[in-house]
Amino acid sequence: MHKIEMSSDVLDRIKGFRHEFHMFGNIIPSRTAHIIVDLQNGFMEPGATVELPVAREIVPNVNRICEAVRAAGGINVFIRYLIDEETQVSWSSWFNDFASPQRRTAMIETFGKDCHGFALWPGLDVQATDLIVDKTRFGAFVPGSSNLHEILQARGIDTLIITGTATNVCCESTARDAMQMNYKVIFVADGNAALTDAEHNATLNNMVTLFADVMTTSELVGFLDSAAAMGQAAE
Repeated sequence: MHKIEMSSDVLDRIKGFRHEFHMFGNIIPSRTAHIIVDLQNGFMEPGATVELPVAREIVPNVNRICEAVRAAGGINVFIRYLIDEETQVSWSSWFNDFASPQRRTAMIETFGKDCHGFALWPGLDVQATDLIVDKTRFGAFVPGSSNLHEILQARGIDTLIITGTATNVCCESTARDAMQMNYKVIFVADGNAALTDAEHNATLNNMVTLFADVMTTSELVGFLDSAAAMGQAAE
């Protein structure tokens, strides 16, 4: 698991930005979606093309959040990174400029629709009531990447919980865009995974400053449990 160390300078600075550290603790479960980003074989399997070992370690936390979200009345949305033929053309700057021919081929053979690497990690707690959405860019909200925004809007969702991998790539990209699209974003400090602690913590500093309420799994589950209990008491 990552050693979480947000900058003391950043934490001191945000005290002057807002009234309290956790802005979104008062969760309304029916308007909340847990977005699980790219926890697929191609990122998690030992020896995989884009293996991030810590991604395997966060699975118990992700599953714990999935269970709490269901119990409270929210939804879980599992995101899969997909490389198809159209994407290779429309996102040529990535495939041609940032990847060698060998790397490009490896990625296509990992994250193509019918490839083993494209499948969700088998250790995830995926239930029939959960949703699965494919995206073709790092961020799920980039125009043309997925229909996630439309799905969420149709369900009246205004709060997103972000977990998954990689912290500093697809998770950060999705969270940044979500906040600017007026979602309340909760970024789970021990529910996201990067290649290194430094990369992971750099994203947490970005998130807590301007884009998201950064919580631990235990903090988040506590807020969800409280929301569920209040909902039951009101019935």
